This record gives sequence, structure tokens and C-alpha cells, in this order.
Amino acid sequence: MKKSLVFLILLVFSVTVKAQNKKINLLIGTYTQNCDSKGIYVYDFDISNGNFSYKNATDKTVNPSFLTVSSQNNFVYSVNEFGKESTISAFNYNASSGAIQFLNKQSAIGADPCYIINDDKNVIVANYSGGSISVLEKNSDGTLQEAKQVIQHYGKGLHPKRQEAPHVHMVSFSPDKKFVLANDMGTDKIYSYSYDPLAKTDVLQLKDSISVTAGSGPRHLTFSKNGKFVYVLQELSGMITVYGYKEGELVKRDETTILAAGFKGDFTAADIHFSPDGKFLYATNRGDANTISIFKANANGKLQLVEHVSTLGKGPRNFAIDPTGAFLLVAHQYSNNVIIFKRNKKTGILTNTGKKIELCAPVCLVFTDNK
Repeated sequence: MKKSLVFLILLVFSVTVKAQNKKINLLIGTYTQNCDSKGIYVYDFDISNGNFSYKNATDKTVNPSFLTVSSQNNFVYSVNEFGKESTISAFNYNASSGAIQFLNKQSAIGADPCYIINDDKNVIVANYSGGSISVLEKNSDGTLQEAKQVIQHYGKGLHPKRQEAPHVHMVSFSPDKKFVLANDMGTDKIYSYSYDPLAKTDVLQLKDSISVTAGSGPRHLTFSKNGKFVYVLQELSGMITVYGYKEGELVKRDETTILAAGFKGDFTAADIHFSPDGKFLYATNRGDANTISIFKANANGKLQLVEHVSTLGKGPRNFAIDPTGAFLLVAHQYSNNVIIFKRNKKTGILTNTGKKIELCAPVCLVFTDNK
């Protein structure tokens, strides 16, 4: 009887501790040259109330403006956006303490990398100014080898200043990891590459490419939860283009705008993500707009506008939704803060919590487990 009672008490205690453990890690990548920043920061983030606390940071590292975390949650990879001297860095990551320790770096073999993804074998990078894609193999200790493949894009678009040359702005795995899609903002094209992670040289091989409306400038994309649709955010036109997707090929289905009716002023569309349940799509807009647009996603892939909301800052470069879908955080490059919104899971609507993280030029947000 006593043993049963002790077991019951321990079980209740264990469940209570797990229920109280509402914290996850928030990693923030920053620019480091125009204000005081160490580079990558780690915060405790409480998904029950949106509270946060500083946890750790890297030693000084140059412009880690985009990050990716390994599937085992033990390594972090970042771009170091610094013109022709740009590099890609590998860090050991202790999720429990938040410590991020530099391991090594390799040349990006392309100027100004702005997006980075990884799997168990490789790190793949979009080089914006270089107009290229670089593939770097990972060692078992998390360090990076020199780039084993570099794909150079060619061409230009209509915009004389923004599309004077190729500008690869994003690379993305397909849901099945068989393909990598790449948005080239400079040439108004979306490229699809078949992906062989074990290949010695030709990891990526061109499968297909499609042109978007001239002058649109494809920036970021995201897949629907079922993987049947791809949503491409066009930086220069402010449009979201919906494509049907199958085996590396895209077919245009629909298009809508993130601009509010009657909006006049400068804008540059930035980031796009689905809510964890796949029911709502969000997209940010910079310039004079500084808004985030909320859409309900229908089963046929079409989008229905819910509302446009001020992001309460300048330059909403990147945003992230926590894994539970309770909070949406917006990183503002120019007002030097991360604004925390409460998110209604049923309606998709955002409400300002009044909470914000003050930080130099935050431009990338990544949630991870803290174990």
C-alpha cells in the first residue's frame, strides 16, 4: 500500500513538473556592424505567457543574419553576410544552457549569403549578391568542409537597381527532401533542383525553372501543410503567388496581394510562414507599410484575407510562430526590437502583448527545444 502511494505521488509530481515546463529556446540572428551586437542570442521563451529571459550569446561573430539548427538540436549554422568575404559558420549548440560555441567556418563562395538550410549531410546556402547556391558537406563533429558544389545563376530582371543581376534569396527543401527550390529575386525565376545528399559533387541537379511575372522579385516561399501548394512572396510587387506542387514542378493556381486597399508608399515584402496547423498564412511588408498580412488558407489553395496589422516597428525582416501556435514574434531590423504578439488559433488574429525584446538589428528568429 505504501509503495503504491509513493508511486502515485511521484507520478503526480512528474506530470506537474512537465506541465510547468513551458519554456523553449528562441535563437535570434542579428547584424553586428551598425550597432552593438555579439551576433547570435539565445533566450528562454515561455509559451504559456510570452515572457522571455536572456540565456546566452555567441562570442563576437560577423552578421549572422540567417540561422539553421541541426535536426538533433546540437549544432547551429549561420551565414556571415559580409560582401565578397562572406563565410558560413558552424557552432556547437547546448540547448539546455543555450551556449553556442564556434567550431569552424568556410567561404560561402558567393557574396552576401542571406538564407541557409541543413539536413544530416549538407548545408545549403543562397548567396544574394553572388547570385549563386553553395553546398557544404557536414562532418560528424558538426564542422563544415569547403563547398563541394556552387551553382551560378545568370540573367537579370526589369528593375534597374534591384534586378541588375541574379540574386538568390532563398533555398528550401521540399517536404520529402527530394528537391530544393530556390527563389532568384534578380531574374524573376524559381528554380527546382533534384537533391542527392550523398553525391560527391552534383548534389543539386536542375529539374525545372519557371518565370514569375516580370518585375515581381520572388523572395521567400513556404509549403502548405499537405505539401500540395507552394506560396511565393514577391518582394517587389507585394504579391503572393500560389502554385500547385508535385515532384519538383510548379503550376500557377492563384495570386493575391499583401498591400492594403488604397496603400500608397514604398514597400518591400519580406517573410512568409504558415501557422503550425496550416490554417493561416502570414506575410510581412517593410518600407512605409511595416505590416503583417493574415490570410485564411482554403483547401483548394486559395487565400482569403483576414486583416492587415501593424508590426509596431520598422523593417519587419523576419518572423516566427512558436510550435504551439500561441505567439507570433516579429524581428525589426531598423527599430532594433522583436515584438511579441498573442495569436488567436481559431481566427488567426494577432494581439499586441506589450512585450518586446530590445536587441541590435534582429533579422532571424528560430525556435528550438531546450533539451
